[in-house]
Amino acid sequence: MQGNVADRFAVAVAQGRGSPQVTVPSSGARAKSFSRRRHGRGLWFVAPFTLMFVLFTLVPLVYAVYTSLFTSRLVGGTVFSGFSNYQAILSSGQFWGGMVRVLIFAAIQIPVMLAIALFFATVFDIGMVRWGGFFRTVYFLPFAVPTVVSAIMWSFLLEPEFGPFTKLAENLGFHGANLLSPSLLLPMIIVIVIWEWTGYNMVILYTALRSVPRDTVEAAMVEGATLSKIILSVKLPMVRPALVMLGLLNFIGALQLFVEPSILASFTPNVSFGFTPTIFLYNTAIGNQQYDLAAAGAVVLGVVITIISVGSLMIRRKMRSVSL
Repeated sequence: MQGNVADRFAVAVAQGRGSPQVTVPSSGARAKSFSRRRHGRGLWFVAPFTLMFVLFTLVPLVYAVYTSLFTSRLVGGTVFSGFSNYQAILSSGQFWGGMVRVLIFAAIQIPVMLAIALFFATVFDIGMVRWGGFFRTVYFLPFAVPTVVSAIMWSFLLEPEFGPFTKLAENLGFHGANLLSPSLLLPMIIVIVIWEWTGYNMVILYTALRSVPRDTVEAAMVEGATLSKIILSVKLPMVRPALVMLGLLNFIGALQLFVEPSILASFTPNVSFGFTPTIFLYNTAIGNQQYDLAAAGAVVLGVVITIISVGSLMIRRKMRSVSL
């Protein structure tokens, strides 16, 4: 292109017409062209995720809402029923009983698990043990085990007749102990979930502790702060956002508790039809073939989770603005 411009310039000079007019795009036009190309590339990058999100999240949600407005009958087929399915869910004792049960589960399991995870994260952060990388990997391994596999493994460990934990309880004097009885099923699920998720939360908190500025810790040490004071008054406040985030994520996961109770329930007689909200919805859809009612329950559960999530985020934002 430079050669063409030079040739045109030489021809113009030979003809006595002076220098030719060469149109040069302005900086604004070049910036707009680059911006269009950049945004176009960005759209191609996010297109696969957007497509998957629409197909596997938005479309099922819209279909669930649509299905929940109808009722399938043996005589008459599927008819529009409005909000009757929602009224049935809101008045269902089994659904709300399962909701209360998972709230009790979350109130016990989440604080205990986060306390254990924070303890190990602190131990690894301050370097109290040798081979910290090896032990962090060992503690993280339960999270790498699929949930179904870990639930089946624990069901054999807790099996009432031949399980090793049952034998251990008998050797300790607790004869006839049934660790999977209806009264002990929820505590056993709490133990299993703590075993599964403590390593994951420990890694997140360990990363948050390692991100605390070293200058802040050194300044506290120069001022004579003890190790416990540094941990409780310096590091812990700085990782509080990570703790709050993990608490919220684990609480949302507790509301969706399904795999562990559904597998352990096969060893436990007379387990409630709605031990958890998700089990109630599963039994309603698959066992009773009431897909419309189950869709309404899923929408209600989704609304509850959304309200809790948005409310928690708003409270966090308000607390952050007040602290600033």
